[in-house]
Amino acid sequence: MRCPKCGGQDDKVIDSRSSREGATIRRRRECLKCGHRFTTYEEIEHTHLMVVKRDGRREALNRDKLMAGIQKAFEKRPISNEQLHDIGSRVLDQITAEYESEVPSTAIGEMVMNLLREVDEVAYVRYASVYRRFQEATDFVQAVKKLEIKHDTATLRLPGV
Repeated sequence: MRCPKCGGQDDKVIDSRSSREGATIRRRRECLKCGHRFTTYEEIEHTHLMVVKRDGRREALNRDKLMAGIQKAFEKRPISNEQLHDIGSRVLDQITAEYESEVPSTAIGEMVMNLLREVDEVAYVRYASVYRRFQEATDFVQAVKKLEIKHDTATLRLPGV
């Protein structure tokens, strides 16, 4: 692993921890050249999945692209890198569980928005604004109003109550 500070290629693993029920491994490393400590993640590679874009184009599922969108939504929000990584992994796990060869980009967007809605409402609105291509302020207002609607399916209203 190349050191992000000096570029040295020799390091030692200081600590390894399994996260997300064994789906990923977090490793703390120390560069033997400069002593800088950094974190890496090891996970199962999800291959052979193609994303079908809105215009019909197809491209390979790109974890980095997914993570960039999630990170942008959480910009200047109180969340750790480990939590961001966990969100990305949860989305990828859900995608690979539901789709075998092709996944619509709309399905990915909905999965991310549903997860962000649970984690951070500001990040949810930010992501929704890009994903749903908000054009006017009323689009933002409608997204915020949707946050007020609870998704409690266990409690049903009785007629006349």
